[in-house]
Amino acid sequence: MLAGKIKEIIDEIIQKRSKGNPAIAEMTKAKLILKGINPSKFDSYSDDDAIIIEKLLNIEQLLNVENKQ
Repeated sequence: MLAGKIKEIIDEIIQKRSKGNPAIAEMTKAKLILKGINPSKFDSYSDDDAIIIEKLLNIEQLLNVENKQ
């Protein structure tokens, strides 16, 4: 696995849900935090953790965000 995958998935969820709307982007970040994943804790150098990635993929489904993978 490559580093930064978590950040990539978080950014994708936020981008797809918000469609450029900053208010929805902030609301999506808040939802992620409530689900136990703080987007500000991850950057493109963060080690990938399979458990966190699995959590994000589940959140993606819950939020009805299409996953390109």
